[in-house]
Amino acid sequence: MGIILWIIFGALVGWAASAIMKTNEGVLTDIFVGIVGAVVGGWLMSLVGSSGVTGFNLYSFLVALVGAIVLIMIVRFIRKI
Repeated sequence: MGIILWIIFGALVGWAASAIMKTNEGVLTDIFVGIVGAVVGGWLMSLVGSSGVTGFNLYSFLVALVGAIVLIMIVRFIRKI
């Protein structure tokens, strides 16, 4: 994917993860969470022997969403410490 698609994809995933986890940090944070979530989700999927983010499709969206939710949970845990 090109950089513009990564930004759009990250914004969509970050927004969905923020809505699920009930956070509201802003558009730039949503984009960051979505993109990093895609990387985390791809890494997690590689641990179970599946492919990560493969493009702009539903499977990749779900993988990135899981990664973004895990990322938000980790950040919340670290903030509590």
